[in-house]
Order: sequence, then structure tokens, then C-alpha cells
Amino acid sequence: MNGILALRAGGVSPPKEMNGDWLILETSGRGAKVGLARAGEVVRTASLDDTRRHARDLVATIDAMLKAASLSPRELTGVVVGRGPGSYTGLRVGIVSAKALAYATGCKLVVVDTFAAIAEQAPTEAKSLWVIGDALQGHIYRQRFTRGNGGWLATDELQIERAEEWLKLAEPGTWVTGPGIKVYANRIPTGCPLVPEQDREARIESVFAVGPRSTALTREEMFALEPLYLRGSSAEEKAKTG
Repeated sequence: MNGILALRAGGVSPPKEMNGDWLILETSGRGAKVGLARAGEVVRTASLDDTRRHARDLVATIDAMLKAASLSPRELTGVVVGRGPGSYTGLRVGIVSAKALAYATGCKLVVVDTFAAIAEQAPTEAKSLWVIGDALQGHIYRQRFTRGNGGWLATDELQIERAEEWLKLAEPGTWVTGPGIKVYANRIPTGCPLVPEQDREARIESVFAVGPRSTALTREEMFALEPLYLRGSSAEEKAKTG
């Protein structure tokens, strides 16, 4: 577990009802998603494709969204940001932007696991679920969830391993979701139902929905915040093998 980045029970009180005005950022995919929630409900969303996920594009989208809502950054209650796993470059842009905004305005910063948000989108008939993502080089990110009385609960920590090893664990009857299906769909056992394609990547509404499970970070924790990646960037990985 990544120290402070684990969902904590102590520290700053969690924003249980997420009232007020919250900016939501999800940048784990090829593009980026931005949202605004007011009084506990997502009221605005915007998407950036993979050619516009640079920091300047994200900042411009945030500015436009706040202006459209007649809000200044200092009026925000907080920022909710997905920490991955996913695209290292995209996650870094999203987290750096969220940290900068929280530092500059003094608003709260809440971090959520992207796979937990994806699990929220599974069909009601699903009771057990694998969320998978492509970790490149024949590896996957994988995490298992079980539906309880209070919703989806992670039954193990996020791990990265060779796809062949995970396939041995994918027992019939367990649903599978996540962006990794795009790469491994033809290898997933036929007895494992697949979540519909449109529900396999985290939506802004789902990122906001899991926010109350997390604790707002202290300023020291904001400083230490990094993407949930479990391995170095592609450049770092090449340096190790080069």
C-alpha cells in the first residue's frame, strides 16, 4: 500500500455528503474528463481527447467550466481527483493540476482510486468483479471487488502481474470490467461476463460518488501525492532495461 495514499480512517474529517462546489478530475485514460458538482450532484462535465490532455488544455477547460458556473477557484469547496492506475502522463497532469489548485485556494483535496470508480458502474446483477487495465509489456493491473450491503468493496490491493497469471484466477461467474478488456477480450474465459463497453472507464459521476469514502488530504500529504502507477514511467522503465 502506498502509505498516505491508502484510504484513511483518521486525519481530516471526510466530506461525507460532498456538499458545496467540487471540481472533479479524471485523467487516467487516453483523454481527460472534468466535472463540477454542486450540492452533491454533478451538474457539468467536459471531455478532452488524447490530443488535448496537456496541462494548459486541462487548465483552460477548468477555467471555462468555472466561469460558466459563475464560480471563482477560491469559491470551490474542494477537488476530487482520480489517482489511477492508468496513463502515467495523464495521471500526472491531473494530479499536478489538482494539487496546484488546492494549494493556491486552500480548498480540500480528495483522492480516489480509479478502479473503485469503475466498479461503481457494474450492472446490478454483478456480485463479484475484476477490474483490469493494460500495464503494457504483457502485464495487467488487476483488482477484485465484491458487492456488499454498502456497495462495492475491494477484496485485495491493486496489483500488477503478467496477464497469464491473472487469467488463471478469472473463475467463471465473476464479471470483468476495465479498460484492459480492450487488449485482452479474446483471452478472457467465456464464463466471465463482461461489463458493457460504455461502462469500462471511469465517468465523472462515479469518481465523485466514491469521493466520500476517502479522507481529504493534509497539506503535507498533498505534497507527497503521486499517481497510483506501481511502476516507473515508460522512460524510467526503458532506462532500467537499456
